[in-house]
Amino acid sequence: MVAIPSIVVIGLIWLPAISSVVLSFTRWNGIGNLSGSDFIGLTNYRNVAANYPPFWPAMTHNLIWLLVMFFIATPAGMFLAVLLDKEIRGSRFYQMALYMPVVLSLALIGFIWQLIFSQQNGLLNAVTGSNIDWFGDQRYNLWAALVATSWRQVGYIMLLYLAGLKAVDHSLREAAAIDGCSESKAFFRVIFPVMRPINIIILVVTFIESLRAFDLVWIINRGRNGLELIATLVTQNVVGEASRIGFGSALATVMLLISSGFIVIYLRVVMKGDR
Repeated sequence: MVAIPSIVVIGLIWLPAISSVVLSFTRWNGIGNLSGSDFIGLTNYRNVAANYPPFWPAMTHNLIWLLVMFFIATPAGMFLAVLLDKEIRGSRFYQMALYMPVVLSLALIGFIWQLIFSQQNGLLNAVTGSNIDWFGDQRYNLWAALVATSWRQVGYIMLLYLAGLKAVDHSLREAAAIDGCSESKAFFRVIFPVMRPINIIILVVTFIESLRAFDLVWIINRGRNGLELIATLVTQNVVGEASRIGFGSALATVMLLISSGFIVIYLRVVMKGDR
């Protein structure tokens, strides 16, 4: 029962991850060029930082992605969860409608929002009478993609917080009400701190999802023209026309290091809480 899942995890996650780290120190252009692979040390990393113009814009875009998810999508999802927790009329319908985007793949969400943001036949331009290429103009495409991904993220955060709210001891709410706390004070001073495990999980999920954002952006314009992200750069170099496996592996290792650092902090917080 333990051996089979362990073998699958090692074979599909750990071995590819370790292989990517090893390949990041080589110059290798694919299986058809085995004889051309050689160890070049940190050259790929130096080229990523100094000689690869899309890298720093991609880092900036991933940071913007994280900030929007954390400061806009997360509070919006939390606010909706608080409303639905009050069991207002039709709350089951609203919950289902808000959660529906979560069960859709990001690729499908990209196709759906193309119907809204399309320059020629998009709903937004038809309603506003404008002629903006929301997914093509680099002044707008990042923000249009963030609107589309927030549509999905809000429902996901809402569900997590709603589950956390249902698990809060009702006596805490009663005690806060007896002490004269308003609903907003009771939430931020009593209920929200009690949901610390949920808050940590949401923080980790938001960070990792923002770092590895890929599907939606790839559907829109393959991560080009002002919509570069680290994950799309990895794909362009590893399986794209360039086929620079070593260089793409260096980009993937950068992603791994950033996410690993955050995960280590998360694990320390969790283990410290357990102790």
